[in-house]
Amino acid sequence: MLSIEKVDTGNKAQVKRFVELPVRLYKDCPQWVPLLNVDAYTYLNRKKHPFHEHSDVDFFLAVRDGRDVGRIAAIENKPFNEYHRTKKANFYFFDCENDPEAAALLFDAVFDWARKRGLTEVVGPKGMGPLDGYGILVFGHEHRNTMTMLNYNHPYYQQLVEALGFTKEVDFVSCYLPADKFQVPERVERIAQRVMQRGGLQIKHFKNKKELISWAPRIGKAYNEAFVRNWEYYPLTQREIDFVVDNIMTIADHRLIKIIVHGEDVVGFLFAFHDVSVALQRARGRLFPFGIIDILLEIRRTNTVAINGMGILPEFQGHGGNAILYSEMGHTLLGFQQFSHVEMTQVAETTEQMRADLKNLNGVEYKNHRVYRKIV
Repeated sequence: MLSIEKVDTGNKAQVKRFVELPVRLYKDCPQWVPLLNVDAYTYLNRKKHPFHEHSDVDFFLAVRDGRDVGRIAAIENKPFNEYHRTKKANFYFFDCENDPEAAALLFDAVFDWARKRGLTEVVGPKGMGPLDGYGILVFGHEHRNTMTMLNYNHPYYQQLVEALGFTKEVDFVSCYLPADKFQVPERVERIAQRVMQRGGLQIKHFKNKKELISWAPRIGKAYNEAFVRNWEYYPLTQREIDFVVDNIMTIADHRLIKIIVHGEDVVGFLFAFHDVSVALQRARGRLFPFGIIDILLEIRRTNTVAINGMGILPEFQGHGGNAILYSEMGHTLLGFQQFSHVEMTQVAETTEQMRADLKNLNGVEYKNHRVYRKIV
C-alpha cells in the first residue's frame, strides 16, 4: 500500500526520516555528496531558516508498506511572486526510488497544495534560498558533485518528472575550466588593466579572514542587488542576506573571495571555494568528531576550486567589471599553485553573455541542471 505523509516539522522522528532518506537512496552512488546534517535539518526548522518568516513550505514523504520510498517539498515563495507578479509554487527536495506511482503521488500532493493557495504553476527544483542548487541533473551524472550547492540525482529522475507532464523552464550549465587550457584573452587582460589604472573600479584583496568578515555587510548588500535581472531573483530580506553571507563566510578562504569596489562600495564579487566534496562524503553529513578535521585537511589537498557566485551591479556592467572578474579568475586558477581546474557552477542559459565568455575562456560545459514547469 502506498500513501503520502505530511511531515510534522515539530516531530523529530519524522524530520529525521525526511532528512535521511537520500542516504539510503544514494548509498551505492560514488558521485553523490551529502549535505552536512546541520544544514539539512535547518531547512525544516521553522525558527532557524529565515525563509519560513515570509513564505510557506510543507514537506511530504511517500510510504509504501511502511517503508519511505520518496520525499518532496512544496514551496510558495511569496516575495518572488509579488516581485514578478506570478502565481508559482516551487518543488524541491524531490528524491524517490525508481517508482513512477510514488513520484506521481508525491507531485499530486504538491499540485493539491498549490491549488489550495490559488497558485497556477509548479516550478522546480527550486529551493528556499540562493545557495540552493537549481534543477534536476540531466547531463553529467558521471561526475561527482563539486559542492553541495549543486543537486545530484539518479538519471531516472528526468523520466519520472517528464512522465508527469513537466516541460523545460530553464537550464543551468556548469563549466569545467582546465588549467592546461585555461587562458584569459589578451583583450580581456588589457581591458581589466585599463579599468584598474583609471581608478574607477578596483579589486579588493583581503589580508585575513577577519578583514573579509568585516566587509560582510557590504558584500551582502551587493549580492542582493547584483542579480535583479536574473530569472531566479527576488529581493532578499536582511535576515536572508545575513544567512547567505554567514554561510559563505563559514567556508570561505579570504584568498579566494574577490570583490570589486568603487570607492568604499562593493559593486562586484567572485566567490570561489575549495572543493571538499570528498571529505564531505567521508564525513557522511557529520562534522564531529572527525569530519571537521578531514574537511580542513581536504582544503589543503584538493586540486579543484569551485566558483559559485559571480556578479556585478547592473549599473556597472559594461564598464570593464566583467573583464576584471575574469582576470581574477585566471589569477585564482594559475597563481594559487594548488588547483588543476576551476568549476564555474550553474550559469543560467538566460545569461547569454556569460555563457559566451566562458566558451572564450575554453570552458567545457559538462553538467546541465534543468528546471521544469507545469501548469496546474
